[in-house]
Amino acid sequence: MIDTLLAAVRRYTQLHADAAGVARTPIPGLTTLRAIAPSGLDYAIARPLVALVVQGTKQVAMAGQAFTFSAGDSLLITADVPTASRILRASVGEPYLSLVLDLDPAVIAELAVEMKAAPLADAAPVQVEPTDVDVADAALRLMRLVERPASVPVLQAQLVREMHYWLLAGRHGAAIRRLGYPDGHVQRVARAVAVLRAEFARPLTVARLAAAAGMSPSSFHQHFRAVTSLSPLQFQKQLRLIEARRLMLSLGLNPSQAAFSVGYESVPQFTREYGRMFGAPPVRDVKRARHGVEAAA
Repeated sequence: MIDTLLAAVRRYTQLHADAAGVARTPIPGLTTLRAIAPSGLDYAIARPLVALVVQGTKQVAMAGQAFTFSAGDSLLITADVPTASRILRASVGEPYLSLVLDLDPAVIAELAVEMKAAPLADAAPVQVEPTDVDVADAALRLMRLVERPASVPVLQAQLVREMHYWLLAGRHGAAIRRLGYPDGHVQRVARAVAVLRAEFARPLTVARLAAAAGMSPSSFHQHFRAVTSLSPLQFQKQLRLIEARRLMLSLGLNPSQAAFSVGYESVPQFTREYGRMFGAPPVRDVKRARHGVEAAA
């Protein structure tokens, strides 16, 4: 089954991948990825998702732990957590290929009730396991569907729901189930994270974020760190720095412009914090982006 899914993902990415190797599908939340060479570190605040690797090898680091996964493995992320990822094995002849599906808490909640799922279990927010056969089979049918665009509006909902069902029924079930409890800590923290994502460039108080989560400030701070591995302030800082890096690399902003765009009032402070996170000052990435443009010209 994985070999057949490999063929479907390869075919779709060859036709639709953009310059960054991302091939979005007409099904919301379903994306395929392609890389033809090993990569440097890519920093992000991940959303809850499952990634099925069908070729190549990738590594994701989170909170001091590194997870390496290859063809036949699935990466599961069940909370908004900071990650640093890189492609370890990829080539023109055998590119890194994966299929990524955003997890839908509403679908998970509905299915958990219908399945009479076992009580919620604590689970790490990042896990790597072999891909279940039923999950791979559902993923293949999703890929076949996107090749028939006229059928997508009619069939996408039931196939996405089926994919969630097999994920819940398989080895990832206990971890995914946390996303289906609207009053659970994970979903309460997620409401605060939504505010941080939308307004990261503005000053935000813990009191406001705690109110969004429906918690007291002290309880919110404790649960926020337990879910994301960061304090709210650290989370906002990483969002700002990741966006500043994107602005410099993709839009050519200089460090001062990027710093002010993401909410910093002090360029020296921005430079210090950028260097601590990415291992070098922002001017290095600006120069790298400019050299890349010149080389492509």
